[in-house]
Formats: sequence, structure tokens, C-alpha cells
Amino acid sequence: MIPLHESINKTGLDVPNTNSFKAFEKLAAKGSPLSASARDGIWLLDDDVSMLKALGRLMNSAGFIAEKFSDPLTFLARLERAPCRVAILDVWMPQMNGLEVQARIRRDSPETRIIFMTGRDDPSVRQTALDSGAFAFLTKPFEDEALVKVVHKALAA
Repeated sequence: MIPLHESINKTGLDVPNTNSFKAFEKLAAKGSPLSASARDGIWLLDDDVSMLKALGRLMNSAGFIAEKFSDPLTFLARLERAPCRVAILDVWMPQMNGLEVQARIRRDSPETRIIFMTGRDDPSVRQTALDSGAFAFLTKPFEDEALVKVVHKALAA
């Protein structure tokens, strides 16, 4: 018979298996998919809360865990404290436009891949974003799978 709890000590108390904790710490240090740093690297910024929720659900359904922001200043403040691997940004927001956010990301986190999305496709804005290092530029409405593919490519780049 196999014991169910090998971690029960002689006093009968359930104690943590330190070998398991050490194994998880090693995985986290290597950037395993189980680690927070690997999971929490996709950030969404859109002032439209319903779009933000939909994007969050899409990322979750694709196996990603994304942080959601409706305010550019909150997004940028978080960038000072945590790494962002892929930023998915709306272009047109009232407080600060996506190109301004892109400039700050380029300055403060140059390794971050930036994917833009917009409901108003302006060729000059598209070109400016791409010339400034954007990884991709999508026009709303776009197919869910198109965004998921671009995110996978950005993470692999």
C-alpha cells in the first residue's frame, strides 16, 4: 500500500515537503511556465473596459495570463516595478495615446514587444508605430486567432 501523505512526521502533523518547494523554486528561476515571471508577461492597455475584458478572456482561452490596464499612467507605473514581455496597446485613449505609451516603453523597457490595435486605421499612425519599433499593428475588428498568433510570435522573438 502506498502512503497518501509521506510528509506526515512522527508527531502526526502534516509538514511541507521541502524537496517539492525547492523543485518549484528551481523551475521559477529558470523561467518555467509555472513561474509568475513567465505567466505574467502579457499586458493589455485599452480605455474601453468591455474591450479590455474581451481581450483578457481571449488571452486566458489561449493559455496566457494577462494583466489588464484601462489607464496608461497605471500601466507605466507598473512597468517601473515589473517586466512586460508583450504589451498590447490601444492607439486612441483620452489621457495619453498609444504612441506616447510606446515611446515610454521603448525608453524604460526596450525588450518589450509592442502590438497595437485600433478602431481607426490611420496609415500615418500605423507607419509611425511600426517605424518606432512596434511588433505588429492590428485594426479592429480583427480575428481572435490573428491576435493570438501575433502574441505567440512576439513571445518567441
